[in-house]
Amino acid sequence: MNTWLIQGGHVIDPANHWDDEADIWIQEGVIKKVGKHLKISTDKVIEAKNKLVVPGLVDMHVHLREPGFEYKETIKTGTQAAVAGGVTSVACMPNTNPPIDDQAIVHFIHHKASEEGFCHVYPIGCISKQRQGQEMAEIGELKKAGVVALSDDGSPVMNSELMRRVMEYAREQDLTIIDHCEDLHLSNEGVIYEGSTSLRLGLRGIPAISETIMVSRNILLAEMTGARFHVAHLSTAGSVELVRQAKRKGLAVTAETAPHYWTLSDQFIKTYNTHFKMKPPLGSEADVAAIRKGIQDGVIDCLATDHAPHASTEKQCEFELAAFGIVGLETLFPLTYTHLVEPQVISLSKAIEMLTINPAKVLGISKGTLSEGAEADVTIFDIKTSQKVDVSQFKSKGRNSPFNGWELRGWPMITMVQGHIRYQHPQFHIKGYQL
Repeated sequence: MNTWLIQGGHVIDPANHWDDEADIWIQEGVIKKVGKHLKISTDKVIEAKNKLVVPGLVDMHVHLREPGFEYKETIKTGTQAAVAGGVTSVACMPNTNPPIDDQAIVHFIHHKASEEGFCHVYPIGCISKQRQGQEMAEIGELKKAGVVALSDDGSPVMNSELMRRVMEYAREQDLTIIDHCEDLHLSNEGVIYEGSTSLRLGLRGIPAISETIMVSRNILLAEMTGARFHVAHLSTAGSVELVRQAKRKGLAVTAETAPHYWTLSDQFIKTYNTHFKMKPPLGSEADVAAIRKGIQDGVIDCLATDHAPHASTEKQCEFELAAFGIVGLETLFPLTYTHLVEPQVISLSKAIEMLTINPAKVLGISKGTLSEGAEADVTIFDIKTSQKVDVSQFKSKGRNSPFNGWELRGWPMITMVQGHIRYQHPQFHIKGYQL
């Protein structure tokens, strides 16, 4: 019988109000019990004293690139990067080739994940056919195939009539709409936030309102239709305020942001370093302050990565020609702990909530908890020891991170998926066991 005992760790499980030293008994891939001083007969013991033990993290915004862009990332390498970051469930965006706009692609992803994946993979289906924003995708068929939400991520839905109809249909199918909020006419092929840095570097700017105006439109449509609307990678002060107002009105509006939006501003772009090029672009210092306030007061529900790996050739070129996006799976929690928890922007328990049960609720999946009977997806973190980010050691194919060399705390020691250890830090030892 496959039995594990995780012993003496600081267990935080916001879904079940655990925030105390405890043991976790795992049997045949399922959590049997969480409690103090459990007496379980097993030789498979993980000593977690002075370590943080939490539900496996849920990253609701990941680009696995497969099918179609396997030179950037695959389901295998992307999920391997996920568990190396303490993430046990990922929702993958549909900007693949072909895009996730029919049942066959959903089935392909499920099959590949079951054959080669290191963690759970939940496909997000397209809003429109081929992500072209012209004709609604076969949403009912996508739901039957197992998509957990709808998005044309990377291709904002400019057609308001189409978005209205999709929201109405998604409401009937009990699916959340996730939108990359950008007015393409306002962003107008810009490559960097419109401000002093874009002027200094002579680069075409993207005004903050290109995001905010679309957030506003989508909130109004969500109010009209009664749909669930989720703002992807929220990045501006104006967008934070709009989501705050929507929540005050009781609308079914949620939002996520990513580590680069609470740690970096456009002022970090001193040269034409393409690792600082992402979309939405890094905003002003006032935007960063607003994002952190939105995290603090609960306007922003989830922390996600927008993990976007690229080949080195797509970044080692002129800034204007370089691809948008950075990798983030392997630095998600260390950046959260070091730059949100340690400065007391939010509590450790709140951080875990935003990384586990909150995204699981948005997606409608049964993850992000240590409930008895749940699949044993568990991560053990060391929040005491610091370590430098070293992109050369990443499991992801992507090396496009602006955080290389940063000293961070909060690195995963063990990542367990369905009771099986999928990642073990080289410096963490389990008596009688080695991955």
